[in-house]
Amino acid sequence: MICITGAGGTVGGEVVKKLESLKAPFRAGYHSEGKVQAARAKHIDAVVIDYNRPETLKDAFAGCSKVFLLGPNVQNQAELETNAVNAAKAAGVSHIVKLSVLRADEEQFQFSKVHRSVEKAIESSGMSWTFLRPNSFMQNVITYMSATIKAEGAFYSAAEDGRISHVDVRDIAAVAGKALTEPGHERKAYALTGPEAITYDELAAQLSKVLGKPIKYVRWTPEDYRNGMLTVGTPEWFVDLLLDLERFYREQKASIISDDIKNVTGKDPIRFEQFAREYASSI
Repeated sequence: MICITGAGGTVGGEVVKKLESLKAPFRAGYHSEGKVQAARAKHIDAVVIDYNRPETLKDAFAGCSKVFLLGPNVQNQAELETNAVNAAKAAGVSHIVKLSVLRADEEQFQFSKVHRSVEKAIESSGMSWTFLRPNSFMQNVITYMSATIKAEGAFYSAAEDGRISHVDVRDIAAVAGKALTEPGHERKAYALTGPEAITYDELAAQLSKVLGKPIKYVRWTPEDYRNGMLTVGTPEWFVDLLLDLERFYREQKASIISDDIKNVTGKDPIRFEQFAREYASSI
């Protein structure tokens, strides 16, 4: 049995779909009772996972040999995920597949430091592991940019001319599916990127072509970015992490292109233009 944590999110939802397609037995963990009930209506084995209630982790991991670990995006994420690692070990889990971030092992930006601390806890736990280290999700265009794209024909960032090898979440799920259901991925860390590293100007040009209307990338200074994020109610601690990520982009550190998706799945990773065409109605 496989336990999928964070099953209600962008990545976790795709992992659920992938394991369903593989007909692999799994239990899906959600943060809300409403999502649990919706999943059960679809005949999915679903439970509530509340990282602040250790008993829910114990129940979720019971009888599972593998766990897909995707913790909540909160200020103490590292602490909560580490608690989940300990709960998994206590439950007899033998293998953790953790969603991490690109270049986590180098700890060059704050998000990577958060995830690397959890990776270290997993490495020292005695359990087997696989680390999935993706770059920025293509789906973030929908999650974080679509509102202003629809309203203003524009999106905002402080990444300047940073090149980013955005990755489609469906490719992340495809790698996760392999790591959770097949041998040979133990003690492996996969850098998951798209097949091209593009600037936001180039991304805007591709969106303009696909959507049939002009889309503009508006360059914010870091100060503009901070003020804009705070104005819409983003917590200050998270704004600091995002600003540091934008700095990482500006320094061209998210421009690497990896063959790991193709090596694991046998398929080329999805290009941004394909993603945009397939999700055009949501952008």
